[in-house]
Amino acid sequence: MPRVVPDQRSKFENEEFFRKLSRECEIKYTGFRDRPHEERQARFQNACRDGRSEVAFVATGTNLSLQFFPANLHGDQRQVPSRDYVDFERETGKVHLKAPMILNGVCVIWRGWIDLQRLDGMGFLEYDDERAQHEDALAQAAFEEARRRTRDFEDRDRSHREDLEDPVVSKIWD
Repeated sequence: MPRVVPDQRSKFENEEFFRKLSRECEIKYTGFRDRPHEERQARFQNACRDGRSEVAFVATGTNLSLQFFPANLHGDQRQVPSRDYVDFERETGKVHLKAPMILNGVCVIWRGWIDLQRLDGMGFLEYDDERAQHEDALAQAAFEEARRRTRDFEDRDRSHREDLEDPVVSKIWD
């Protein structure tokens, strides 16, 4: 089953959902809302160092669970994200984040920053053309493999039916 839609770029550029989220807008850290603010700050920083976090786009209420790793390394245990994905040093008091993902069948990169004191900031989605091409190639290969298997099955089925209809073969079974 393909993980992406056939025309990702068109969906990203034309769907209202993506158009809204592709503009830089206010975001908030959404983890551990029931805990004291100081504990939330510490948990947020630890989660970022572990390569994950939960954020919400304030205007739309869209919640995302982010992983700050290259697309091909999601879920790898005991891995520390590089500064390309989690950067505490670019600006004092902020962390800059980058998270590639497939969202609603479209390859995107979430980019943003969060203030370490307030736990809010700005973020947006951008279309990930390189990964989209890779995923399109994988989807095409899967489609071709399914087509080949269907063709093989139909050939075997046709051959089997012909054998059953062949009078010489049916005499053997009598």
